[in-house]
Amino acid sequence: MTGTPQVMRSIQALYGNGRLANTGYMSILPVDQGIEHSAGASFAPNPIYFDGDKIVELAMEGGCNAVASTFGVLGSVARKYAHKIPFIVKINHNELMTLPNKFDQVMFGTVESAWDMGAVAVGATIYFGSEESTRQITEVAQAFQYAHELGMATILWCYLRNPGFKVDGKDYHTAADLTGQANHLGVTIQADIIKQKLPESNGGYNAIKNYGKTHKKVYSDLTTDHPIDLCRYQVANCYMGRIGLINSGGASSGASARAEAVKTAVINKRAGGQGLISGRKAFQRPMKEGVQLLNAIQDVYLDKAVTIA
Repeated sequence: MTGTPQVMRSIQALYGNGRLANTGYMSILPVDQGIEHSAGASFAPNPIYFDGDKIVELAMEGGCNAVASTFGVLGSVARKYAHKIPFIVKINHNELMTLPNKFDQVMFGTVESAWDMGAVAVGATIYFGSEESTRQITEVAQAFQYAHELGMATILWCYLRNPGFKVDGKDYHTAADLTGQANHLGVTIQADIIKQKLPESNGGYNAIKNYGKTHKKVYSDLTTDHPIDLCRYQVANCYMGRIGLINSGGASSGASARAEAVKTAVINKRAGGQGLISGRKAFQRPMKEGVQLLNAIQDVYLDKAVTIA
């Protein structure tokens, strides 16, 4: 279904908007943290973003290809903005109200509701490696199929989550070999774009006892310790880049946020990726500074001197 003219038109709408229009790269503003991390924790640093109108305004002023957010945020301003910037509706979330906190992505609305509000695409998260992952894979695969039937594009947040991925004090949730396999599962259920955290390590399969399968050439031939090579292995698991990989800009980190975001963009681009998705770094600061940060990311993809390594 991903190759239908309606879906291709939706994908083109994503790649054809903003400062990176028709370059083959994309810059997306994601703001679903009000559910994933609580509204207070997300928006207290800059309370104007409690208002969905300001979220979309930041995406537009920042020259983004699209804005990704919740049913509530985008639905509240759809009549004003859905025809001005591509909407990506995040259809599932993990919420932190349950006591004790649990980590499970559950559906917050329907694909048809996203289509009704004029969305170009739907996005979803799967916690690969978690006890709930089998159910999440099934739910998201079915949702993505229906989205394609309606002509929408699909974006998958491919995250790992399991306490067993931490071994001897080292966290392998962002290991290249494990995140690469998560990407490979994601493209298998017909995600048109994969969103993944930038790899920070490798060798997860070797560190976790009696888990999964790998091959020695993954580490001797296909990867090195260089961050571009680690990211390139993520791209390879997206059908050698046939499905676009966008990396996340990470959490807000004060004065170094801009430098970190630009570095991530350079790594993604040089590894063969297709863009960056950056939220908290942009919206947890004054709008003018958020726009400048988004533009700095985009400048990497507009700079012809930054080439594939």
